Amino acid sequence: MPPLVCFTVDYEPDCPPYRSDTHRGVEEGTAPLLDVLREAGVPATFFSTGEVAERYPDAIRAIVGAGHELGCHGHTHRRFDAMTAAEARDELAASSAVLRRFAAVDAFRAPNLALPDACLPLLEEAGYALDSSHAKYKAPYWRDRRRPAPTRLARIPASLTSSALRLPRALRDAWLASLASPVVLFVHPWEFVDWRGTDLRLDCRFRTGAPALACMRSALDFLRGRGARFVTMREAARGGA
Repeated sequence: MPPLVCFTVDYEPDCPPYRSDTHRGVEEGTAPLLDVLREAGVPATFFSTGEVAERYPDAIRAIVGAGHELGCHGHTHRRFDAMTAAEARDELAASSAVLRRFAAVDAFRAPNLALPDACLPLLEEAGYALDSSHAKYKAPYWRDRRRPAPTRLARIPASLTSSALRLPRALRDAWLASLASPVVLFVHPWEFVDWRGTDLRLDCRFRTGAPALACMRSALDFLRGRGARFVTMREAARGGA
């Protein structure tokens, strides 16, 4: 059976916490990202922060208008594992109120892919049906999968880190070919701005800008060549229906 692939975007300020006071990715990276997705015929899920949606409502309308799913990435991009329960509840309420002005939003991904189990009931309380805050390349996923989570949420982890899509083709394609379905990829809009020559951490700046867009096109073509079926996170939770 062809693998299901979810292409997702963490729609946030620039490379938090290093450039989190700027939004060049949203301002400069959104249009070319949407162009590549349109050309490839790939539906994506954009996990946006509430603050980005407040600041750039036209960008959110363009995303939703292009047929992509809108998800929640918190309100401020603060880490949920650094919040009290009351702070997490307020963060979810603020982001949900903003994002649901644009579309039905029932998918969530925590900033830094870090979400304590104690927050899962808060997601359900806030009307979420799906969580993608685990990552298969991080230790908590392997620890937590050995015990049932206290939740009815569908939980679909990210398959690999975003910078892996910017690796040279031979390495990237070999890694992509090894992933189990559903494959969940993610990028950030700031990756499509050229940060080379800056003092950002290496994995945040290497092959950014036009090279990142070219790598994204190549990765999507490779997966399609393997018979992949691209779906939103909501569709993946329903088994691809």
